[in-house]
Amino acid sequence: MSSPVSVVIEEAKCSGCGQCLRVCPDQTLSLQSGKAVVSGSECIRCGHCVAVCPEAAVHVPEISVKADFSTFTAKEEWIPWGEYDTASLVQLMGSRRSCRNYASRCVEREVLHDLVKVAITAPSGTNSQGWTFTVLSSRSEVVFLGDLVAGFYKQLNRKAQNPILRFLARLFMGDALGRYFRRYYHSIARGLKEWEEKGIDRLFHNAPAVILVGSRPEASCPGEDAMLASQNILLAAHAMGLGTCLIGFAVEAMKRDKSIGRSLGIPDDETTYAVIALGYPTEKYQRVAGRKPVTLRMAMPQ
Repeated sequence: MSSPVSVVIEEAKCSGCGQCLRVCPDQTLSLQSGKAVVSGSECIRCGHCVAVCPEAAVHVPEISVKADFSTFTAKEEWIPWGEYDTASLVQLMGSRRSCRNYASRCVEREVLHDLVKVAITAPSGTNSQGWTFTVLSSRSEVVFLGDLVAGFYKQLNRKAQNPILRFLARLFMGDALGRYFRRYYHSIARGLKEWEEKGIDRLFHNAPAVILVGSRPEASCPGEDAMLASQNILLAAHAMGLGTCLIGFAVEAMKRDKSIGRSLGIPDDETTYAVIALGYPTEKYQRVAGRKPVTLRMAMPQ
């Protein structure tokens, strides 16, 4: 998704080293008379040229604003390949767990805003950065979304309990309604009853905040981009003292009922790919848990 070039090169600063040429994915730059110049017509605004220039001679106005975090100070120095502690990184990844027990303490808005700023350091297809973020910063807003999602599943359960509709779905819809009935109907019915009669929150687990991660239609890899940004939020939240949980049932409801997103101010042409419950956890673990054995396939071209 290349755009018209807006790269600016300060000729007086440029040493003519050519490093910006080597990292430019659009081959937009070239050397003329010993100086880097813009010679192409397209640019994905990735910022590689800005990051690589030893003289700080290159600027891309659209991405010139550095993230200004409120709750911590970010370091701008680039970490060279292989110079970060891999063991610590893997420990952070393994320590992050889905949290289903939260304190009633609100998550500060500055923390939520910083998490979104961390999210957008993720890569995106052709650097489109088409992701969107909708933040619910109070428990009342989370309950509002919970009621909307509950309404969707009440309707779905009414359909699923009808044997005629399940029969028709098996004939014409690949048994989707039947699979839902067998796998989820009874647990969803119990959850809805607890929500309506006792206020027990089996969906968001009483989380005081939620971040919805979506994407605009022009993104080249919308789902992948949104999930990469979501992973950034999950890891950063753990480092900042927060627990998180991905709420897939809410994502599914929003995918099938656009009025839910509309009620939150989300345009119909945006798709929500992740709903992240957040809060200060009341859980404490002692060790990193394991995983199922992984199947590793080595490609053998024929």
